[in-house]
Amino acid sequence: MSAVEARAEAQRIAFGPILFQACWYMQRKGLFDLLARGRTKGLSREEILATSGISSYALTVLIDMTVTGGVLWEREGRFGLTKVGLMLAHDRMTKVNMDFTGDVCYEGMAHLPASLDEGRPAGLQVFGDWPTVYRALSELPEHVRRSWFDFDHYYSDHSFPPALDIVFREKPGTIMDVGGNTGKWAISVLRHDPNIKVVVVDLPGQLKEVVANVTKAGLADRLSTAIADMLDPESRLPEGADVIWMSQFLDCFSEDEVVAILRKAHAAMGPNTAMYIMETFIDRQRWQAASFSLAATSLYFTAMANGNSRMYRAEAFLPLIERAGLRVTDDIDDVGMGHTVLRCVKA
Repeated sequence: MSAVEARAEAQRIAFGPILFQACWYMQRKGLFDLLARGRTKGLSREEILATSGISSYALTVLIDMTVTGGVLWEREGRFGLTKVGLMLAHDRMTKVNMDFTGDVCYEGMAHLPASLDEGRPAGLQVFGDWPTVYRALSELPEHVRRSWFDFDHYYSDHSFPPALDIVFREKPGTIMDVGGNTGKWAISVLRHDPNIKVVVVDLPGQLKEVVANVTKAGLADRLSTAIADMLDPESRLPEGADVIWMSQFLDCFSEDEVVAILRKAHAAMGPNTAMYIMETFIDRQRWQAASFSLAATSLYFTAMANGNSRMYRAEAFLPLIERAGLRVTDDIDDVGMGHTVLRCVKA
């Protein structure tokens, strides 16, 4: 990269939040969908104005930003989507990530310096007074909740089917799901095997949603729940499960907290119990864009979630398992969308 190219890239960072807001507005106003219909011919300014419902001024500044930002092309007074613009228009992952950034993170990221300095989710104050986002989930504004869960579920939905095949090699009778979220994994398990029983462990607000969703799916007869705050030193996990499952859960905690939680799991495990951990590790991704996205998600944890957790690198996470008195017997990469599944037993 030349100095000129490096300076240009630095300006994209300097003005990145402005480009993001312009693109997010265009996405939500349907402008990307409109421009996509122009295909390779593109649309004139008049054609865009006639359909979009925005002002001539608004269109002018948006075009200037997105043409120079590489999102739109301009030829002989007509405008269309570049390959980047097509991703913004049609790629589900990009839309999920943008809505998560815009609805959940954007305003609170102004408080990132305080979060970094003080080790607390200072940005969460834009939504209310909670110690962590997990305490707030059931009370967040509906559009924020929707974007949070869409982001969470998009990646897990792609990973659950292959993960089920891995876990059911154990032929379990009971699976304990620690950090049940909305119950998607529990429902997947209960549908996978008509004889399986599932115990979901979570905070009261989340368990209420789990029960409602599992009941709606007609599977509540094989579901049980246990209330536990994993950060409470006195909390315990129920014993007796054949498999303990933690999916996209431990990245919500600091290193010492991860070890403490894994020790709770250790205490609940019998001699034949297997524990499965599913995580997305920054250093296990095929594509640089995936690693970049995970690194960005770490700063969501810093500013919005709890102030002290992150998306881990496997090289930093695996020693935490050993510290908890467990050992990894199977280490499986590329599960779904960049997930790793670790099978653990007592050391």
